[in-house]
Amino acid sequence: MAGQGRGLLPPITDCSRTMWQTPELSASNHTNASDVDPERLLLLLEHRSLKVGIITALGLMITLGNVAVLLVITSSVAGWSRNSRYFLLSLTAADSAFGLLVMPLNLCVSLLKDYTDGPDALCHVVAFCNATVYSTCMYTLATISLERYIAVFYPLQYSTLMTRRRTLLLIAFAWCFPPFLLLPISFPDSIIEVHFSNASLVCNPSYSTNIAYSLSLTALIFFPCSVVMTFANLRVWCAAKRQRLKMRKYGCALRSRHNVASRVLVPVMTAYYTCWTPCMATMIYNAVSGNTVPEWVEFVVVWLPTSNGFLNCIFYFWINRNFRRKFHLVLHRLALAVCPKLASSLGISISTTPFESGFLDNNNSVHERSSSVSSTCTLVSLA
Repeated sequence: MAGQGRGLLPPITDCSRTMWQTPELSASNHTNASDVDPERLLLLLEHRSLKVGIITALGLMITLGNVAVLLVITSSVAGWSRNSRYFLLSLTAADSAFGLLVMPLNLCVSLLKDYTDGPDALCHVVAFCNATVYSTCMYTLATISLERYIAVFYPLQYSTLMTRRRTLLLIAFAWCFPPFLLLPISFPDSIIEVHFSNASLVCNPSYSTNIAYSLSLTALIFFPCSVVMTFANLRVWCAAKRQRLKMRKYGCALRSRHNVASRVLVPVMTAYYTCWTPCMATMIYNAVSGNTVPEWVEFVVVWLPTSNGFLNCIFYFWINRNFRRKFHLVLHRLALAVCPKLASSLGISISTTPFESGFLDNNNSVHERSSSVSSTCTLVSLA
C-alpha cells in the first residue's frame, strides 16, 4: 500500500532517487544508528523479526495446502468435470504463487535492500509481480463463480456454453490481462512510483503519485471481480435455498442433509470480502488523500489477501467429502510407494484401494456431474 509506516512524510523526489523522511529519524528508513534512539531501534528490529516470522508461517501454510490440493485434483475426483478441474488448477496455481513467488521476493528485498536508497529496478519488478498475482487470484475466483453459475442455472446447455476452448480462454484471460494492465509498474521512472515499505516489508506502488491510474486499477480489477462473484454466488445461494424449502415442503428432503449452499458459499464470500476489502479500501484512501495508515494496520491489510490463498484450500476443496476421500487415497498410495514397511506398521493396506477408488470414481450421480465445482454438487438436487 502507499505508505511507509507510522509518522512518515510524503516522499521528496529528485531525478535520481526518493528519500523517505520522518520527523523521528526512524531506523526503518535510515541505517545510521547514531541518529536513532537505541530503544526505538531495538523495537523496530523486534517488529521486523515478528513480521518476517508471520510472513514465513503464512507462506508455508499456503504452499503446503496448495501442494496437497494439487496432488488430488491432478487426478479425477467424483463430481468434478474436466472444466471444473481446469478452473481449480488455475486457482491452485494462483494461490501457490503467494507462497512461492510473492513472499520470497519481498523477504529477499527486505533483507538485501539498502534502506537509504530510493526505488530501484528490482523493487519495480517485485511490485509488478505482487500486483499481478493478487489480480490474477481475483480474476480466477470470478471465473470459478461464473462457471458455477452456468453449471447450476444452465445444466443442459453447460457443455455448449462452457466448451473446452472457452474454458481455456477464460483462464488465459485471468492470467494475461492483469500483467498487461499492470505493466507500467514494472518500469522505473514510469507513470507511477514504487517504494519499499518497511511497515509491510513489501515493494508497493505509491498510489498517490498517479491517482487516475490507481483508481482505474480498482475499477478494472477489484470491482468487476467482486460484482461477478457476488451476483453469481448470491443467485446460486437463493436458488439452493428455494429448492431446499420446496423439497422440505413436499417431504423430499432429508432432515439430516447438510445445507451445502450456506456451508460453502457464505464462507467463500465472507472470506473474500474480509481479505480483500481492507486492502482495496486502504489503497483508495492512500491514493486519494496521500496519507498513510499506522504501521501494523498497513502490514495486516497488505498481507491479509494472501491468507485467502490458504482459505481457498478449505472452502473450495477440504469441505468437499469426495476431495477428502481422494486425498486419503492419494496419501495411502504415497505411503505404500515411499515406505511400505512404515505403511504396513500403521495399518495402511493396499487392499482398501480398489473399493475406495471405485467409490470415488463412481459418476452415477447425475446431479453431482451437472453442477460442477466441488461443494455446489448438491445444489441441483435429486428432485
